[in-house]
Amino acid sequence: MTAGISTGTCDLPAADGSWRTVELCAPRAWQDHPQPYTSRVAFAAAHVVADPLGENVPGAPAAVDWETTLAFRRHLFRYGLGVAEAMDTAQRNMGIDWPAVQELITRSAAQAREFGARIASGAGTDHRLVLSTVAEVAEAYLEQVEFVEGAGSQVIVMASRHLAAVARSAEDYLSVYDTVLGQVREPVILHWLGEAFDPQLSGYWGSADVDTATATFLGLVRQHADKIDGVKVSLLSADHEKGLRAALPAGVRLYTGDDFNYPELIRGDGSVHSDALLGAFAAIAPAASAALSALDDGDLDRYDAEINPTVALSRHIFARPTFYYKTGIAFVSWLSGLQPGFTMIGGLQSARSVVHLARIFELANEARLLPDPELAAHRLGLVLAAAGVSR
Repeated sequence: MTAGISTGTCDLPAADGSWRTVELCAPRAWQDHPQPYTSRVAFAAAHVVADPLGENVPGAPAAVDWETTLAFRRHLFRYGLGVAEAMDTAQRNMGIDWPAVQELITRSAAQAREFGARIASGAGTDHRLVLSTVAEVAEAYLEQVEFVEGAGSQVIVMASRHLAAVARSAEDYLSVYDTVLGQVREPVILHWLGEAFDPQLSGYWGSADVDTATATFLGLVRQHADKIDGVKVSLLSADHEKGLRAALPAGVRLYTGDDFNYPELIRGDGSVHSDALLGAFAAIAPAASAALSALDDGDLDRYDAEINPTVALSRHIFARPTFYYKTGIAFVSWLSGLQPGFTMIGGLQSARSVVHLARIFELANEARLLPDPELAAHRLGLVLAAAGVSR
């Protein structure tokens, strides 16, 4: 019997060929919270849902299931989360092309206005195939910034692979960002994406030494503090984030991008805390909502009780190679009944093993994040059967 599914239990495979039986946890009735939170600003970086009939093979133009993609954003709004749109979670630089990005931002921004929800969207340089100079990189950034602002979204200035390739010094980075920040209309979010998420961004800010790069980054933020709403840092180091957070100018937020250590960083130490811009929140939206509601109530014990059971799931989704975490986000969405199929643009559904996916199911089940555990177990069984795994 495929996956050993029976009423109330599900058998899961391990890499060594063994199997384990898990109990299906009763679904939890999570509370809706369509209003934003008062104690933290929270964005979920949302994925895109592929058209299952589209030619979503590696290198092909993205074919997106727009209805389901937008419905997923309404799911996030339901829990009071803003949407961080067209980020790496949405497969920027890993399948989604610029025409699809433009349509995604336009549609999502319009929907956010309709629901009174917050949205911030990524502006980068990926619409240009070749950029040879820092001046050309700055020009490309400004083209995307203009588009995002024109769509009615806040801008997230994403890290640029082009800039990482052509920059020869910290001054080259500062030159580009000075130009961009000098022309934005409203305060932006700066995104420092670490090489665990994108190896082509190694040495960003002009140095492979994190302390040296941080000094360059801080100097930029201090110079342009009036144009920066906050910074999103995705280096997966709680200690680094705490140090950076303490050094930021007054009024500049730190949006944690640490999908391993977000509970303690968002909780804070009683005087300072991080806000959130997390891909993990797309997978754990109901639990994140419950935890943020507890923070609004000043109930730290309830916050811990709500957020801590999600950590094992997030850490597994973001396990190395970290840049394939998008596969786990889409898989949880499918298991949860939020999309009709487990197909991704660029064929990225193949980026994780069935053993890895089975563990995602197990951890989502333990966190009571599966609205219909029997459906989720059935869908896992379909994946295992397609891979030739049976007991």
